[in-house]
Amino acid sequence: MSEKVNPKTEKITFNIDKEKNFSDWFTEIIKTAELADIRYNVKGFLVFQPWSVLSMESIYFFLERVLQKKGHKPYWYPAVIPEKNFYLEQEHVQGFTPEVFWVTEHGAGEKLEEKLALRPTSETAFYQMFSIWIRSYNDLPFKTYQRAQVWRYETKATRPFLRAREFHWIETHCAFETEEDARAQVQEDMETTEEVLHTILGVPFIFFKRPQWDKFAGAVNTFGADTLMPDGRVLQLPSTHLLGQNFSKPFNVKFTDSEGQEKFTFLTCYGPAVGRIFAAVCAVHGDNKGLRFPWAIAPVQIVIVPIGMNKDKNVLTKAHTLKEKLQNAFYRVEVDVSEKMPGEKFYFWEMKGVPVRLELGPKEILEGKLTVFRRDTNSKTQILEKDLLSFIEKTGKEITENLKTQADQKFKDVLVSVKTKAEIEPVIVAGKIARTPFCSTNMEGNACAELIEKEIHARVRGTRIDVPQTVSGNCVVCNKPAKETVYIAREY
Repeated sequence: MSEKVNPKTEKITFNIDKEKNFSDWFTEIIKTAELADIRYNVKGFLVFQPWSVLSMESIYFFLERVLQKKGHKPYWYPAVIPEKNFYLEQEHVQGFTPEVFWVTEHGAGEKLEEKLALRPTSETAFYQMFSIWIRSYNDLPFKTYQRAQVWRYETKATRPFLRAREFHWIETHCAFETEEDARAQVQEDMETTEEVLHTILGVPFIFFKRPQWDKFAGAVNTFGADTLMPDGRVLQLPSTHLLGQNFSKPFNVKFTDSEGQEKFTFLTCYGPAVGRIFAAVCAVHGDNKGLRFPWAIAPVQIVIVPIGMNKDKNVLTKAHTLKEKLQNAFYRVEVDVSEKMPGEKFYFWEMKGVPVRLELGPKEILEGKLTVFRRDTNSKTQILEKDLLSFIEKTGKEITENLKTQADQKFKDVLVSVKTKAEIEPVIVAGKIARTPFCSTNMEGNACAELIEKEIHARVRGTRIDVPQTVSGNCVVCNKPAKETVYIAREY
């Protein structure tokens, strides 16, 4: 997204079309908007810069607020997990061992008594402690979470925010008396995803029940929220897992019920990856000018651009007075006092995705007015200065709702029904998701899924859980009677 500055208009433009060349657009916006620096000298690791950190902190805030409201308590766990913990659940260890970073020595090359894993995920840490803390049915439900980093030796090509060897997330871990209660928690996790990602951030998605061959290692069932990126690939956002008793038995997470009987708990976990969520916000809402932030998570919500401040000192004074007024109302505000020309400032902040720009010059001061630019609509209007706070309160809500509506409109037409294997690839190439009859998402269907992946380079994402299953016809691969309707897409 190389910059071109026209000396007459001072306008910064980008020469990459997001919809036609999303990969280059995403790479350049990370660099140009200073979201992250990939020049850290360890492969797969990056330095997050303030413009992304401030936004991601807001995402954390909303997720944690909702989780705490629903009874989850925050914990901070160690970054290392002893090897003996890690090997208790065999399916889990088989799934994660290839990706684990191991700590094996300390000091001047002295070997540790036991290898320590840098946590790739924290089930084996949480449930060891659950076995100590949980004693009675009165302790249940036991709902916890932590915000943390995890480390996985990702062998595929790494990509900032989308696929790295260190990523930032929240993980919840919960214990229940019955499987029914655990399933209700999985449903609540999906509602939390809707409440934050869609309502607040404006990112549309579909929750799929993953096939058995694609579930989380050690889970009974996995459910993942997929959104569609501009290049036609799906990005998994939060996933939630019904673990059943697969971890409670090896970790001895028991409770005594009301009749004095000792039983194993039923466990769940949920993982909103905040870095990926941030990437989805950038990709879904951005345009050819750059970023467009939903109001609630914009690093700066309002930028004030004083015009003619070098000729009239009242302009700069007024700008700072407005900034203080807005900050006292708890808005995030900056005044651009740089030496750039006004047009250059305008397009800089548009590229950065600031939702509202206030333009202030001697004329506005004289008339008691402000010129307002909205990034979501790329439009200008004038308001009376006395109406500023009420205007901002109303406009902030409108901006998020407008971005959400625009994203939903694009997303609603991405599902295309097909009846034969030959029809799948054109749908995938067009950047959409194929909906098709399929033999089974239990293990017997894995061979058909592998054929789709080999020939079409796309994967079975699973079955939808938000609509009733309607199945007709035969599997598009093996031609056996279809038991399910599945969705197929390329992924990150």
